[in-house]
Amino acid sequence: MKHISIAIVEPSPIILEGVASIVSHSPSLRVAGAVATLGELQAIMRNTEVDVVVAAVGLVRDIEGVAELQSLPIIGMQSAIVDAAMLRRFTAVATLYTSEEELHRMIIDAADMPAEHNYAESHELSERERDVLVLVARGLTNKEIASELNISPHTVISHRKNIVHKTGIRSVAGLTVYAVLNKFIDSERL
Repeated sequence: MKHISIAIVEPSPIILEGVASIVSHSPSLRVAGAVATLGELQAIMRNTEVDVVVAAVGLVRDIEGVAELQSLPIIGMQSAIVDAAMLRRFTAVATLYTSEEELHRMIIDAADMPAEHNYAESHELSERERDVLVLVARGLTNKEIASELNISPHTVISHRKNIVHKTGIRSVAGLTVYAVLNKFIDSERL
């Protein structure tokens, strides 16, 4: 079994320890480090391979200045109300109310979908991209979407990357809202 290596950077010790504890409950996830500052994170990354970073949303501006993080998927940990544009800079966003299972799924999905920090202007989604978006909004994993649509998981990942590029939205919650607002799915079917 391949382990996904997670680094957590969160100034709040309570949130930091909570996220580290939750991540450690999954046999496929491994905490490479849990630190309070980006400097400490960079020190960890010099010695340890990291697949996904979970970071406090408030650190977004500082994160953008760290070259090592530009090629990694980053899940934002939101513990306060922030501007929606700030949240779009993350691969996904977890809150204090995100379940353990959902956080695990976010991390696994993020590891399958490398972060790219260039946001394309909105373009119309293809029919297949809309199909994938609807299933993402319904909470299916890449593997489940592949099975449902009779395509490979790699094709699902490609469609998800295209959806992110076309919409500029990275989080599952944001994509769900996008799908509902654009009438791709009825909110009662979620």
